[in-house]
Amino acid sequence: MNIEQEQQLDNMSGLAPLDKAGIKSKEGIIPSKLYRQPKRNPPAMAPMPALGAFYGFLLVNALAAVFSPIQDCDEVFNYWEPTHYLNRGSGLQTWEYSPEYSIRSWLYIVIHAIIGKFGSLLSSRPSFEFYFIRLALGAICAACETRLFSAICKTFNPRVGIMFGIVMACSPGMFHASVAYLPSSFSMNTTMLGMAAFMDWRGGLKTSVGMMWFGIGAIVGWPFSGALMIPLLAEDLALSSITGDVSEIIYRLLDGTVRSLLALVSSQSSSHRISGNLVQALQIAIDTFFYHKVTVVPWNIVYYNIFSGSSRGPEIFGTEPWDFYIRNLSLNFNFWFLLALSAGPVLGLQFLLQGRSATRQSPIRSMVFAIPFYLWLAIFSAQAHKEERFMYPAYPFLALNATLTLHTVLAYVGSGDPTKVVGKIPAKLKLYVVSLFMLLAIDVGVGRTIGIYSAYKAPLQVYAPLHQAEFASGEANVCLGKEWYRFPSSYFLPKNMRAKFIKSAFDGLLPGQFNEAKIGFGFFPGTWLIPPGMNDQNIEDSGKHTGKSCRPDFGDNGGVIAYCADVQRHPDFVSGEMK
Repeated sequence: MNIEQEQQLDNMSGLAPLDKAGIKSKEGIIPSKLYRQPKRNPPAMAPMPALGAFYGFLLVNALAAVFSPIQDCDEVFNYWEPTHYLNRGSGLQTWEYSPEYSIRSWLYIVIHAIIGKFGSLLSSRPSFEFYFIRLALGAICAACETRLFSAICKTFNPRVGIMFGIVMACSPGMFHASVAYLPSSFSMNTTMLGMAAFMDWRGGLKTSVGMMWFGIGAIVGWPFSGALMIPLLAEDLALSSITGDVSEIIYRLLDGTVRSLLALVSSQSSSHRISGNLVQALQIAIDTFFYHKVTVVPWNIVYYNIFSGSSRGPEIFGTEPWDFYIRNLSLNFNFWFLLALSAGPVLGLQFLLQGRSATRQSPIRSMVFAIPFYLWLAIFSAQAHKEERFMYPAYPFLALNATLTLHTVLAYVGSGDPTKVVGKIPAKLKLYVVSLFMLLAIDVGVGRTIGIYSAYKAPLQVYAPLHQAEFASGEANVCLGKEWYRFPSSYFLPKNMRAKFIKSAFDGLLPGQFNEAKIGFGFFPGTWLIPPGMNDQNIEDSGKHTGKSCRPDFGDNGGVIAYCADVQRHPDFVSGEMK
């Protein structure tokens, strides 16, 4: 590497030059300047211990596990219900789990079912298992948040890390996403681990580790989440082109791919290599066991969503205007979202006006971590079918963008240079304005979180009386009408009670029932026996409606308990006709 190349690398990384040309590590020949702190910032650790940050995140996520309403009916019918079937023998089945289509992986379900089994050892009550899984999801998310928090403190600035923690802990969006039983939430967690790996250059470039985490998120969670990695890989390619270490970037890319996709484990493998290498093989093996055919679910998901034609695909389930995510993220992150959108312009102005960054990293490297959020927002705003959960994987990037913007602005506002206008403003006035902004952003976020809970808590509470002795004994059905999508899952029903659907104004395809046969069909026959009436075009199937009389017969154990929240069309309990 010549002197000019080293100077270029200095400018990109924002690091001070070193005497030595390079250090050999397991990642290859890495310029030793990557190990140094910037010359104008002394080494510093996080302003609080990582364990303290973990406890803070864990407390917030535990509250979310207990109080957060279920935001998306897909979470119930595509994940809670299959888990209930594996652990308790019954559940509602969507067309995605039909062996004919198989666009949902059982690996993701099995992981949570195992967690739920541990919970059932502590209590036999189904709802306890539900909340136990949620608490586990919250704890896992807290660990991932803590890892990224520590990486941000060490890489950028402790103040950036603190503000990142505030955004993550006080935003309504994270309150729901942290405990949501959804692949997009899983991908959000692996995104945080991948970000931390790409961010932390201490000990050498960790490209392959970052690729592994993004790869696991794409394979086990949501395939599209891998797009967030593109700008981070581009940075690695740029560094390699400057240093001339092309062979090393090729090695790191291949190593990261192998860690995510293959089932080969070498004798030199570390624990993260072993876990990454086994993911794809484990997924195929588990899905083959449950579907009774070799299935590559990630490809099935991509094929259905992109290549299945106009009569299929996500658009048939509803479309939204281009600004849907702007409105949604404004509600879920309020002022933080506006700051996240401003990250690019603010970092650009910082570079043009001052030629340096307000953090330990150069404006160019800060921009590398700001781009993925813009990329994700652009990709999904261009899609006709939009859902709030599609933004979950990008939440950590949104929070980082917001904090980079705020930190840069505060560094400028906090200047005491009397030659500048901002330097003439009294320090106390600056403190009051900044404190007011922070408190307002936190209060708006917490207020919306409380408001959502108070307005939408009913579905998690309304079924509690069904566990009373007079209702829970014997077999019975719960009839769901037009608002079937608010059903919180079979975990809230007594053991011998089943959810059924009555005809309502909804004219799409409703879930069916997992086959509960137990003799002569082997393990979990509902996962591989083809259910009747399923299709991938959202066409209504009348067989999904119960043929039994739907009437409030709470005293007869063989009757049907009615929960018909349908204001447009429902049975008249006197005449039996649809109204």
